[in-house]
Amino acid sequence: MIVGLPKEIKTDEYRVAMIPSGAEELTRAGHTVLVQEGAGVGSGIADTEYAEVGATIVPTAADVFAKADLVVKVKEPLEPEWALLRSGQMLFTYMHFAADEKLTKNTLATGCTALAYETLRGRAGDLPLLTPMSEVAGRMSIQQGAKYLERPQEGRGILLGGVPGVPPAHILILGGGVVGKNAARIAAGFQADVVIADVNMERLRYLDDIMPPNVNTVFSDRHNIREELKLADLVIGAVLIPGARAPRLVTREDLKLMKPGAVMIDVAIDQGGCMETSHATTHSHPTYKVDGIVHYCVANMPGAVGRTSTYALCNVTFPYVLDLANLGLMGACAKAPGLVEAVNMHAGKVTNRAVAETFGLPYTVFQAK
Repeated sequence: MIVGLPKEIKTDEYRVAMIPSGAEELTRAGHTVLVQEGAGVGSGIADTEYAEVGATIVPTAADVFAKADLVVKVKEPLEPEWALLRSGQMLFTYMHFAADEKLTKNTLATGCTALAYETLRGRAGDLPLLTPMSEVAGRMSIQQGAKYLERPQEGRGILLGGVPGVPPAHILILGGGVVGKNAARIAAGFQADVVIADVNMERLRYLDDIMPPNVNTVFSDRHNIREELKLADLVIGAVLIPGARAPRLVTREDLKLMKPGAVMIDVAIDQGGCMETSHATTHSHPTYKVDGIVHYCVANMPGAVGRTSTYALCNVTFPYVLDLANLGLMGACAKAPGLVEAVNMHAGKVTNRAVAETFGLPYTVFQAK
């Protein structure tokens, strides 16, 4: 099989979807690996490192897409890439279709098989390809929140941990999943006052058991969210419904309850955001203000730490890439049934129910046989 690795073109995206050791494994297994020039530069990986293990370096993305049976990326295909996709080709990347109708319909029109990292299920029912980037984003959310709470960044001028005689920041984390847990751990290390809100009582019990004393939990309902917003210096949006649009938990009206200069970090922005006033931003222009509240809604947060994120991502994605190359789509799905959940589109049909329902499109069950 021919496996293609194009350079990411999303603004300020520095990750790459395969490291040289992956290219080496594929070539040793008899496959051809095409790598676009400069694909790994943002992660500190030179073209020569790929070439030395048998990959072929090609000058343009068009060269990759034209020949590859399987294209491996990090982020969703952007408009210049839509015309390069073709029927029968497999595209394996983060898709986040439910957040973008234009992306969904244009990718569907190509007839390619779109396999989404974020909906692939592990044997335990987890989301193994989303987990490492959620870990990165959760930890980064506190790092970014600390920065944008500073007065020169238009924040409240709050130090997360406070100092003796001055209380620490109050942080509200909406969602107790992987993002929320990692955000809480880092915030707790700063000695901030942390509250995690979630609707899953079993998850809240688990978090209550493992978190230090400065992290508390509340059930996520409208009353509790609004009460916490009054206290919050920093709000982290960390909710996820796999494949579907994120629920809106904070309305514009709710911003009136908050302190001027408070900061909201919407990690759920890849899935449309969990705050009514959120819209995607970039690392170059990461924030904006609405009603005195600083919003940070960068849609590819882990891309800023490309080296760490690339290696963390490839650790979990590559076994599936190798199976797809060795066994083909149906064989790989038979070996790892959770891969079926990653197939969001196949042969011009939407095969993910949440995506289909989001945009009122026909839903077709993908039959892995």
